[in-house]
Order: sequence, then structure tokens, then C-alpha cells
Amino acid sequence: MYLTTGLPIRKMLNGMKPVLFLATFTFILQVLYNQEGTLLYTFNFQIGLYQFLMILGLIFFYFFTKKYMPFKFVYLLIVFVGCFAIQKIKMPHFVWSNYSVKIYDQGLLKGGFILLRIVLMIGLTSMLTFTTMNTEINNGLESLLSPLKLIKINVGTISMMISLTLRFIPTLVEETSKIMKAQASRGVDFNEGSIRQKISQIVSLLVPMFVTSFKRAEDLANAMETRGYVIGAKRTKLDLLKLHVIDYISLFVFALLLAGVIVGRIYL
Repeated sequence: MYLTTGLPIRKMLNGMKPVLFLATFTFILQVLYNQEGTLLYTFNFQIGLYQFLMILGLIFFYFFTKKYMPFKFVYLLIVFVGCFAIQKIKMPHFVWSNYSVKIYDQGLLKGGFILLRIVLMIGLTSMLTFTTMNTEINNGLESLLSPLKLIKINVGTISMMISLTLRFIPTLVEETSKIMKAQASRGVDFNEGSIRQKISQIVSLLVPMFVTSFKRAEDLANAMETRGYVIGAKRTKLDLLKLHVIDYISLFVFALLLAGVIVGRIYL
């Protein structure tokens, strides 16, 4: 789907950096801290004065050269692996400690499952937002949640809130991009500086974001009020949603998959 847009792959990868960081960090935590199952391999490391100096030099080299690298996340991952590779070098003198990291099959398996969940969650959410209009999402949620009306829950308000949230996510992203470009034109660099400077830069980004968000919300409320929107009022729809045979089959298949996952989690 992305290839049909004609946008450069590098732009897509830059947008996926937070997702890649979350997936990689979660996988590493699962592999390192899950000590269940069969032991697959043991990595023996040594930390001493020489290793510490080499790691320190590698970190300084990374901070001085990262601005020239096109894919900073991949470069950071290489440096991270390099820090552990340095600790595989055995030195006879000034050794502080020897330690080992054990890799178990359950750690790899659970880490893989978590990666799969993250990919599926992002993929299915992207497919929904790319292929379905906000009005259709609103009507669908209202129809699915209609049984909650029996216990006096205002389903229309809930579905409207979810629809507005999905609607304003790309708007806020666009506003954030404009503010960052405006700040960059004034000499602000969000990738460089100390922690204190980065906190100040984030504050300078958040304040106009909050102002813009409240202004957008006020404009939306005024527009809905002028068009006669009343919370909780009954409304008719131009397109009525009806379930067909394929919809019932899809619900049945997904119910079977959900039941299979629950049974597998309990008995396997």
C-alpha cells in the first residue's frame, strides 16, 4: 500500500523509528530477562579498564558522528551491539568483573510473539484508517455498541469521541510538523544539545501545540453547534448499515480465533 503512494522509503523509515525502538527494546528485554525453557546459548563477557575505555571511546565516536548518518536508529543498534562485542575481548589485566548472559528458547519465543503483536496492532490499525472513512467508523462503532443502550449508556457520544480522536490525529501531526519547521527556522535543533536544552525545546513545542489543540476544539464545537448537533439526540443516517452473510462469517471466524487463543493460553 505504501509503495503505491510514490513516497520515498527513507521517509517511511523515519516515521517508523518510534515503532522500531519500541519493538527492539521490548524484544531485548524479553530475551535477557526471561529465564524459562531450554538454555540455548551462554554469552560470557568481561568488563575491565580496557573494555571500559574502548566502550567510552565508541560512545563518544557515536555522538560525534551520528549527525552524518542517514539511518540513526540502525547506527545506534550497531553501536549497542559493538559495546557487547568489546566485552567479548579477553584482557589479562585490570579485570573488574566477569559475567554471562543466558539465552533461553522461551525468551526468544515470547519476544517473537510480542513483536508479532506490535506489528499486527499497527498494521491492522493502519489498514482500518487507510481504507475506512471517519463517518463509517463512527456509524460502525455506534452499531456495534448499540446493546449498551439497554443499560443507559450514551453510545452515540462515545462513538463520536472516538471518531473525532481519529480525525484529529493527522491534523495534530501536521500542526506539530509546522511548529517544528518554524522552530528550526529560528535556529532550534531538536536532535542536538544537552538534556536541559532538549527539555526546553520540547516545552517550546508543547505550548503552541496545546494552544492549537484548544483552538481547534473550540472551532469544532462552534461548527457542531451551528449545525444543530445535540448530545444524546436521536439522528437518522443516510446510509444504513446492515450485516450480510460475509459479515457473519467473518465474526464467526474471528470468534473461533479468539477462543483458540484463549484456550491455548490456558492449556499450553
